[in-house]
Order: sequence, then structure tokens, then C-alpha cells
Amino acid sequence: MLDPQTSEASNSSSPARALEGIRVFDFSHALAGPYCTLLLSDYGAEVYKLESPHGGELSRGWGPPFVGEQAAFFLGLNRGKRGIAIDLKRPAGRDLCVKLITKMDVLIENFRPGTMDRLGLGYESVHALNPRLVYCSISGYGQNGPSRDESAMDLTVECSSGYMSITGTEEGEVVRSGYAVCDINAGLFAAIGILMALRHRDRTGLGQFVDISMFDGMISAMSSNYMTYLGSGVVPKPLGTAFPTVVPYRVFHARDGDFSISVGSEKLWATFCSAIGQAELTSHPDYGTNALRIQNREALENLLGRIFETRTRDQWLQRLGSAGIPCSPVRTFAEVVEHPQAVFREMFPLLEQGDCRVTGAPIKMSETPPKSVTGAPGLGQHTKDVLASLLGISGPELSGLTTEGTVAVPSES
Repeated sequence: MLDPQTSEASNSSSPARALEGIRVFDFSHALAGPYCTLLLSDYGAEVYKLESPHGGELSRGWGPPFVGEQAAFFLGLNRGKRGIAIDLKRPAGRDLCVKLITKMDVLIENFRPGTMDRLGLGYESVHALNPRLVYCSISGYGQNGPSRDESAMDLTVECSSGYMSITGTEEGEVVRSGYAVCDINAGLFAAIGILMALRHRDRTGLGQFVDISMFDGMISAMSSNYMTYLGSGVVPKPLGTAFPTVVPYRVFHARDGDFSISVGSEKLWATFCSAIGQAELTSHPDYGTNALRIQNREALENLLGRIFETRTRDQWLQRLGSAGIPCSPVRTFAEVVEHPQAVFREMFPLLEQGDCRVTGAPIKMSETPPKSVTGAPGLGQHTKDVLASLLGISGPELSGLTTEGTVAVPSES
């Protein structure tokens, strides 16, 4: 496997990367933290992924499926990073980490609150050694408050944040999100917080502590939902694929498949009514405004459901799409991967090694594009190089650390 962190800076023909020159010490595991550092890595940051020499990060085993010996889950989230294996339970391992922290711009971790402090690697301890360090902690409920020490996983926070109470069938059965929405939200907010802290450091020369809570992030992401509740006092319930403040806005069944429509304005409503051959609905006394359509949601949606069952999905999509109505088939993952738009936007590129597709970089930038897509590191793949280049540790000293189990390096082939 190629080195996933070949220096771009040394190649004068390579375009600049937005985060080139930023070093990130990644103590995170599972999903929220690794997703954040994946984004940073895609745009040029040099991410040093720390793992235990004894088996590595837990998501290495989250398979099948596996790509070679790596779980696809791990590969997709940790591609492009440099892998170092250091035992934090050993004093010598913690000392190495302290030394590496002095060389870093960003540190990110998602252990339970207090874990890094107990290791002697908390923010207050390392800030004095590296005042420029941006230190980001991701947790379920934040670093303070009465829920600080509660355990949290994505499912837990989907429930505790109120998200699951509005996600489910129209009959009221709540369901988990189809992806780990709380983890991904936290990773996104962490990336935003880190970039804001780096901007502050540009002005002042000082880093700061960035406290990211999955709970906080979900409340913020549901701002429109919470404002509807705060403005009305009405506790929302699951609506299936429908939307509380716009009608019609949901998935309907055609004769042979499902598709969505989004009629978000009165102008679109008039266009929509004409497109489905029901122009008289435009000024109907029960449906003439969005407020009326919400009041009479059930009757209108039942009427539209009967209309849509008269034609095929593709017939409706052609008719509605040509009229400018936002609409889409309900696509499977297989259909999305092969869709011309996803292909054109390079959202499922092959790794440079050519052995696996992964998800692509979501932010397109004209002057600082994302870097090429390379593989995830093997356990401890870059320990030797990183300790030599950043700390000057090699030869007998490195051999001693390896022999005592403080670090792991790949065996020489």
C-alpha cells in the first residue's frame, strides 16, 4: 500500500491545499472524531492518527465487509491519515505524546470527559507546553453540566436530544436515523470549531479549547423544529416522510415506485396543481394557502395519493420535473453510486491504490482543491517515520521503545 501521506508540499506541480501545513494529533476513535479529521485531511491537514499498539482502534474490527485486512468502515473514515501506535498506559508512551503535542497545531479526542486529564494530557496540562494548540474534545453531553458523565452513543443522543421523537412513522412508531446523525453532526461542528479557533490563532497567536457536545449539536441542527415548538407550544410528533410546516412535502407512492415532491411556495403550488392536471386546487378553499394545506393535510395528501397511483413513478417525475417542481425517486445506495451526478462530482472515487471506492470530498474549492484519495494506514505504519522526523527518535532508542511495547512499528519485510 502506498504511503497515505506523501508530502504534497514537496511537489511543486501539486495545487495548494486549504489546510496545508496544519498538523492534527488525532486521539479519536469510532465515528465522530475520525469523520472530523477525515475532512481536515481531505483538505491538506497532516493528520497523525494515534492508536494503541495492542489491536489498534476498535473500528478496525467493525466488519464485515473487509477490504483486504481492513474493515471498510475503518478504511473509509481514516484514509489519507498517518498511523502511529503508542501505548498511553505506559509513562514512556505518555511522554512521547507530550513531546508530539508540542509539534502540533490541533489535538482532537472523543474519550469520556476527564479521561485525557487522568492521562496527564488534558487541555490545561498541555496548553502551557504549546499555547498555540487548538484542543478539541467531542463528547455526548459536553465537558460540564449535570449530564457530563453520562455515557452516550449515537442512538442514545438521538433519543435524549428529542430527535427520535420526531423521526418515525405517521402512526407514531419512532425509528433510528438511517445513518449516525449525531456522530456526523458532532464531527462537522468539531471541524467548524477547529477552523474558527485556527482563525482566532491567526490573529492572536493563541490556541483555545473547543468543547463539542453531540447533544448540543443535535439541538442546534434542529433549530427550525425547535423554533416551531417554541413558537407554538405544540409538541411535535413523527410525520413519516412529511414535513411539519410545508404541505405537500413528502414521499408518495406512484403505480410502480416511490418518489418525493417538495412544494415550498405558493408559486410552486400553482405550478404543481397545473402539472398534475388539477388546476382547480390552486384556489380551493381548503388548500389555497400553505397554512390551509397544513390544517387539511390528511385530506389533501389522501387526494394526491389517489392521483399519483394513476401513473408510473417515471411518468410523474418527468411531468413534475419539467414543470420545475423539486422531486426525486427514492434511490438505493447502488443507484446513487452509479448516478451520473455522483460520478461527475467525484463522490465515489477509487483509492490511488485502485482497490476500493470510498466517499469523496464534499466541499469543492477552486483554488485549494482536496488532495488525492489514498488509503488508511496500517497499525503503526508511520510510527517510525513520525518519531524520527518530529522528535529525532531512531536507532537504539526506537528499538528500545518497540521492544518494551511502548510503540509499534511494522515489521521489516
